[in-house]
Amino acid sequence: MGKAADLSEFDRWQIVMARRLGTSITETARLVGCSRSAVVSIHAKGINDSDTSSRRQGVGRPRVIKEKGRRRLSRLVMQNRRQTVAQLTAQYNAGPSASVSEHTVQRTMLDMGLCSRRPTRVPLLTKCHRQQLLQWAREHRDWTMDE
Repeated sequence: MGKAADLSEFDRWQIVMARRLGTSITETARLVGCSRSAVVSIHAKGINDSDTSSRRQGVGRPRVIKEKGRRRLSRLVMQNRRQTVAQLTAQYNAGPSASVSEHTVQRTMLDMGLCSRRPTRVPLLTKCHRQQLLQWAREHRDWTMDE
């Protein structure tokens, strides 16, 4: 059973519409999978002001790096992909925005999908290797799953 604040917007809309169609509180609660008190409170909000949205979206501490700062940080990363987090933090803090820590920059970059990877070094295929691979493939092209 979900709380009133945990329900999705669709569930809230479903509660309001079911109650408008004359479904009982208990049947509506069973339909949506929430408590009867959640149905009552959401239906009351829907009747009063037609705003059934949850207020829990603004929970938590406000972000230090806002959307504009994220774009700026992304631009800094793309200018030189080999910079360390410390160097990026120093460049970011040199700008007009608030001072942030290296941990904040690292976390923001991970949220944006910018993670560090070390390129692997693999030996390249020589001409002899390519010929041997082609020869093996030609010999085994008629294989089936049973062999």
